[in-house]
Amino acid sequence: MKFSPKYKMPFKRRREGKTDYKQRLKLLKSGKPRLVVRRSLKYITAQIAEFDKKGDKILASATSKELKKLGWNFACDNLPAAYLTGLLIGKRSLEKNITEAVLNSGLYPSVKGSRIYAVVKGAKDAGLNVPVDEEMFPSDERIRGQHIEKFKNLPLEFEKIKEKIIGE
Repeated sequence: MKFSPKYKMPFKRRREGKTDYKQRLKLLKSGKPRLVVRRSLKYITAQIAEFDKKGDKILASATSKELKKLGWNFACDNLPAAYLTGLLIGKRSLEKNITEAVLNSGLYPSVKGSRIYAVVKGAKDAGLNVPVDEEMFPSDERIRGQHIEKFKNLPLEFEKIKEKIIGE
């Protein structure tokens, strides 16, 4: 007579398709903080997280919504906004003496030139060491928003906001 069921139910977050536990375990085994990048329909969020038994600790965070306070008058979900969010998280992590992190992109597919890699490029430019292949980063024209300027016929003022973030 057996006392356990034949079928073992997977974890709830696995059933809902929210967590890839194999990938998470590999990232946690590195022992380094994770640069967690998430995107929604309107914003991009970047966090530096560290494992704790009670739950992950967020050491630093930045969202593209904060760019509005710095004078960003455009959408907060595009490549230039992602890069500037990466600059913010890189600067905040360096203020807390975090010099390196491992990219955690969650369940998003790894696509060359995507917003996720724009965040990583911003963090690397701020001084955070994230081991990622340079080929995955978007081109400089797209990071500066020249493709948006052509479409909207408006100057982005990307450099002014970049200087504000670096000068903070």
